[in-house]
Amino acid sequence: MLDSLIAEAPRFFTYWNLKFLLEAALTTLALTAAGCVGGFALGFLMAALRRTEGAALWPLRALCLAVTETFRRVPFLVTLFLVFYLFEALKLGLDTFHVALAAVVVIAGAYIAEIVRAGFESVHQNQWDAAAAMNFGLATTLRHVVLPQAWKVILPPAFSFFILFIKDTALASQIGVVELTYAGKVLNNKGFSAVLTFGAVLALYFLMSYPLTRLGRHVEARLATRRTR
Repeated sequence: MLDSLIAEAPRFFTYWNLKFLLEAALTTLALTAAGCVGGFALGFLMAALRRTEGAALWPLRALCLAVTETFRRVPFLVTLFLVFYLFEALKLGLDTFHVALAAVVVIAGAYIAEIVRAGFESVHQNQWDAAAAMNFGLATTLRHVVLPQAWKVILPPAFSFFILFIKDTALASQIGVVELTYAGKVLNNKGFSAVLTFGAVLALYFLMSYPLTRLGRHVEARLATRRTR
């Protein structure tokens, strides 16, 4: 087997094959970045809205709760098809990449909203009450009182989720997005060895996820240092 892999390697590692894999890896990175940035923004907004008070904002609080609880319990693939067919029904004319982009932002937002909510609740209620007694608005309270203490609870699970999310974007291939797993299937169907093809895919996934893992550990260590001080 090893001899056949060595013999096949020059035919597999050609310019066009590598270009195809790298372009697919960039698509995976784009989907992951959208999930990280867009999902974090959406999740933070939903978690913050759930801390609002007053009857006027009750519909928004209910909507945020419904989105969070629903999409955390629905499989990624089901959400992906739901968004795909919804856009088809609305005749928006979006390509499959933008459909997947919308799906990953919604899914990441739902998970991050719960992570951020847990971070908010880790701050003792007395500090929320003290901020309210000083006439701080919600935005000021979050910025100056809650977030400096809540980051240590929010960031470690958020980074863990983002690393898992890199792998979950492989499901976007089910609607025709040419991401890394899809590229591996294409090359394998062309007759290249599955060991070479998916070994290269594995290496590219590792190269994308490992720096994020190191960044998460660095941030967690910095937060732990601040706590000891």
